[in-house]
Amino acid sequence: MMMDWSTPYILSTPVAIRTLEWLFAWSVGIQTLEYWRMRGAMQGDGLWTWSIQRQDIPDPRLRQWLDALFKPNLFSALLVFRLLALISLATQGSHALNIGFLFASNVLVLIRWRGAFNGGSDFMTLVVLTGLLIAQLVSHVGGPELGWRAGLWYITLQSITSYFLSGAVKLLRPEWRNGQAMTIFLNAAIHGPLSNQHWLRKSWLAALGSWAFIVWECLAPLALLDARLALTFCFIAGLFHFLVFWFFGLNRFFWAWLATFPAIVWCAGQI
Repeated sequence: MMMDWSTPYILSTPVAIRTLEWLFAWSVGIQTLEYWRMRGAMQGDGLWTWSIQRQDIPDPRLRQWLDALFKPNLFSALLVFRLLALISLATQGSHALNIGFLFASNVLVLIRWRGAFNGGSDFMTLVVLTGLLIAQLVSHVGGPELGWRAGLWYITLQSITSYFLSGAVKLLRPEWRNGQAMTIFLNAAIHGPLSNQHWLRKSWLAALGSWAFIVWECLAPLALLDARLALTFCFIAGLFHFLVFWFFGLNRFFWAWLATFPAIVWCAGQI
């Protein structure tokens, strides 16, 4: 990948692009393998059969087309081709064919799950895919420099905004300001409930932890002022998402947001 334009002093353009592509391929690969393992629950008397979900499709012609696509054999084939496209992305980089297919297949998978299977991680997966698609489309019109600038900035702004809005919502909620929400969530976590001697049972410590998250998330836009600030922010964000994975089992969140970090650091370096 021959790119020599505006190379930041911390993360060069080629490294940012390839790191993002590798992380994203890994993230969506995990998702695809999870869908593969769940195929039994999507058939027959399973929990997520298409015979129930198809009722949400109002157009009979579209419903008939999706009925054929979501038959077990065809849906399995879709997952296999998705994995092949991800291998292509990881080994050869993004191009119109693999990104176009990944975007289309992702939309179909979202339809299969009524718009979202895992909430925020599905949203961020779509954000990164959209950014990669923007990079491809704009590159054909204005060249690769403009294309990758547009794609990386799209991913960065969406990711930073997600942190800021999360902090702003917490700031407006009294149960987050006084720390009660953190204790409630951890009590319902896979390692919960908290023991009676747990330090988060102390209201002042729970409130301190809540405010640490609120302030960090609300200050997320400041990460774009400098690449070193961006690196620090991404390190804290990675730790935060790992803790969410550890306590709640949300592995998709960790990888979905991690895939946006190269774009954030690169854009901060550009500023």
